[in-house]
This record gives sequence, structure tokens and C-alpha cells, in this order.
Amino acid sequence: MENLVQQLRVDGARLWNSLLEMAEIGATPAGGCNRQALTDEDRCGRDLFVRWCREIGCEIRVDRMGNIFARRAGTDNDLPAVITGSHLDTQPTGGKFDGVYGVLAGLEVLRSLEDKGIRTKAPLEVVVWTNEEGARFSPAMVGSGVWAGEFSLEYGHSRVDKAGISIGQELERIGYLGTEPARPTPIKAAFEAHIEQGPILEKQDQVIGVVTGVQGIRWYDVTFFGTPCHAGPTPMEDRRDPVQALAWLCERLYSEVKAYSIDARITCGDLRAAPGSRNTVPEKVVLALDLRHPKPGGLEHLHRTLYRIAEQVQEASGVAIDVREEWYSPPVAFDEKCIEAVDSAVQRLGYSHRKMVSGAGHDSVYVSRVAPVSMIFVPCAGGLSHNEAESAEPGHLEAGCNVLLQAMLSSAELARE
Repeated sequence: MENLVQQLRVDGARLWNSLLEMAEIGATPAGGCNRQALTDEDRCGRDLFVRWCREIGCEIRVDRMGNIFARRAGTDNDLPAVITGSHLDTQPTGGKFDGVYGVLAGLEVLRSLEDKGIRTKAPLEVVVWTNEEGARFSPAMVGSGVWAGEFSLEYGHSRVDKAGISIGQELERIGYLGTEPARPTPIKAAFEAHIEQGPILEKQDQVIGVVTGVQGIRWYDVTFFGTPCHAGPTPMEDRRDPVQALAWLCERLYSEVKAYSIDARITCGDLRAAPGSRNTVPEKVVLALDLRHPKPGGLEHLHRTLYRIAEQVQEASGVAIDVREEWYSPPVAFDEKCIEAVDSAVQRLGYSHRKMVSGAGHDSVYVSRVAPVSMIFVPCAGGLSHNEAESAEPGHLEAGCNVLLQAMLSSAELARE
């Protein structure tokens, strides 16, 4: 039996076809996906996943945050489960693989075991986490965050989109406001397969990234308060222009972040001006800012740098600046035994690989607070993600799924006949 398991491989064609079928839900004209959290498209994606899981005999549970758990029973269901999964929601102009690969790779593991009639001692579960992206509702990873105890259920349900519609309202509307408590059950190990979303594996011609942790992330809303006035009659020197203050802050902040560390990241992802008239100096501008670094000290340095520069620009421009921290996710180190399970699987399978830290946040960040975790990365073309042109090779996706299969089996253990 053990020899059979070591030779066991997933059905790469079936995995690929499942990914393409899921990508039809919310498909965009440019070849990507718009399946934002708790929209009708997200509901359809969830329904398809649930149907596929039930076809192979999985038990389905949905918790109060809409997180879906598809369980394949073990021979001893009192044992802690081995879990895997990711998310089905996308960015407004997202791709076919971000998140959904981790969900459907987990499903393919269960399908492959079912094909061969292989049972595990511990139960296996595939999870779909709610609102990982943070594109429609802020913050990101809120479903796994509530489940892991980072946020309260009330906080999770109260998050609203730009139209003022809450997560709680939308869970009820689409039929995924579950009855299960949004809290962990016993877990032996957790794995998440994902496209890298960066260029390192492709540049180094590596098939698998053995992920040892996730860099820290801090989100801010930076608001600049100016004086609205007419674009024509008001001389430049008499204005309190929030856009000019924004430009000064961005120029200085980008410069200092780049000079500080090659590992540092800054992104200005969203800008809103009010009242939003072409011929009026804005009264207010709001910048959505993202800072990242893999080390706690590095992230703290970037945090202090932002506040220092904001104070300097406020004094120089006369424009009041308010910096409000929206979300903080500290750097995370994954579990050594789970990392070893992935690394051993890669070596048995003979794939080229390297250890690496994730530049993006993932649900595994919060899962790691309550369970042993590691991740498996595969390359994506040009390192491009959060983009409709996002692309991955079928062979790489199959390889990552084979690693996931072997890592989960080593953790769940084979049932003895």
C-alpha cells in the first residue's frame, strides 16, 4: 500500500478542466475573472464547488462567516483533520488561478484518493474561505480571520462595500450564512497551494516554492484635507491643494522605501477625490496605501517613516493629513513540520524547488495562528497576478497538486486494511 501511495499522482487534465470550468463563472472579455466576494458570481462558484464535493461523498459544512468545509471521512474521525484550501473570490479584474487553484487542487486530491479507493486515518477537508481578496470588503482574509479569532463575528458581518452593503447581508442573500460556529475544530496540519503571484520561481526555472512564511502587511487610509476653490481664479500660491500634498508625500515615501531595503514594498492602490469636479480644487483626497516587509523591524520602520513624512508634508503644505491604519498582519513563520512535509514530498517527486517567503498575504496567515501550516507555490507567467492576463502552466499546476497530495497523505497517514 505504501508503495502505491508513493506512486500515486493526481489527474492533471481533470484539474485543468475544473479550473477552466470555474473560470467561466464571472469570465471577463479580456480572459480573466470578476467573481468578487458574495456576489451572484461568487454564489455560483460556491455552488459548483459544493456540487463537485458532494459527487465524491463529502460532507459539507458552512459556518457563520460563509466559510465552506468539504470533509472526506477518515477511518478515525476523532483524529484532528488535515485541511487544505484557499478562496474562490477574485479581484474585479482578476485571473483564473489566484485562490481558486488552491481550492480545486484540494478537490483533486480528494478525487484522486477516491479513484484509487485509498482511505486515510485522519479526515481530510477542503476549505473555501470568505472574502480573502479584500477587493469588495475590507480587510482582506476576513473569513479566515474571524474563524481564527483575529476578528469578532460581529466585525466580520459588519464590513461594508462601497455601496454600504454588509458581508452579513450578502451572506444571507446568496444563501451562505451558515449555522456552524466560525471557529476552529481540531487540526493536525494545514496546507495551501497557490500560484506564486511573483516572478521568482519563473526567473529561477523552479517548479515548486516551499513556503516558509509570509511577509508583514500594513494597510492605511491617508486622508488629505484641503480647501475647495475655483480652478481658474485661484492663484497656485493661494491654494491648500490636497493633491499637491499627496504628490509630495508619495514622492518622498517611494524614495525612502526604495532606499531602505530591497525587500520593502509600497503600493498606492486606490485614490478618491471629493467633490470630484474637474475644475475645482478638491476638498479631500483619500489614498489607500499598502506597506510590506518580511521582517517585523522592517515593517515597523516603514510604519514610522509614513507618519514622519506625513507630518513633514502637512507642515510644508498647510494641508491637514490624517493617517489611519486599516489593517495590520505581522510577518508569519510557518510550522517546521509542515514545511518539512512539503519539502520531503517535493524531493520524493523530483521537482526542482526552492524555499521562499510569500510576498502576498494568504488565508494561511490566520490559519497558522491556530494550526500547523505551510504553503506550496507554483510559477505564474511573468509573475503576473491580480490581472486578467494571469497565466500558469498545466504541468506546474499538476506538480503543485502532486506535492499537496503527498504532503497531506504523510500528515493524515494511511488507513491499514
